Amino acid sequence: MDSGRRAMLAFGVVLILLGAFFAVLQFVPGLRDWLDLYFAWPLAIIGFAILLLLLGLLAEIPAMVVPACIFGGIGGLLYWQSVTGNWDSWAYAWALIPGFVGVGLFLLGLTSARERKNIGAGIWLVLISAVMFLVFGSAFGAFLGGWGLVARYWPVLVIAFGVLSLIEALLRFRR
Repeated sequence: MDSGRRAMLAFGVVLILLGAFFAVLQFVPGLRDWLDLYFAWPLAIIGFAILLLLLGLLAEIPAMVVPACIFGGIGGLLYWQSVTGNWDSWAYAWALIPGFVGVGLFLLGLTSARERKNIGAGIWLVLISAVMFLVFGSAFGAFLGGWGLVARYWPVLVIAFGVLSLIEALLRFRR
């Protein structure tokens, strides 16, 4: 089966699932109350991420895992902010977005033999994102007692990145 036909079949399945979801919402009013749309609107973004993932799997387009991870991560972050009311966390939470890309690249590398090189890139993006999240989160005093922890241990972060760079260079040299 050619890729165009698979994509159309996958799109049809996604539309059927989407229609079924809205039909259930229409005919089971208690489900709408259970979802509590005041807090649950980010679940629509997570649902879109799941649809992207399904579309990619059904159409055999492994690269769709990357945008699915981005949308899913942002949807999860928005859900957490909606439930907690901590909207100020955007001052540092944006630093997680490269990590969502990294998770997508990592999963892409695992699911596609041609994309194995993305595993390392994904891990690096997750690490860089985590460090940025710690630095900006500490800068805005969100956690870890403000700058105290990062100001004290930043040399350890530099050493850790140096060690990781050496390991990657040695692994590339052996190949």
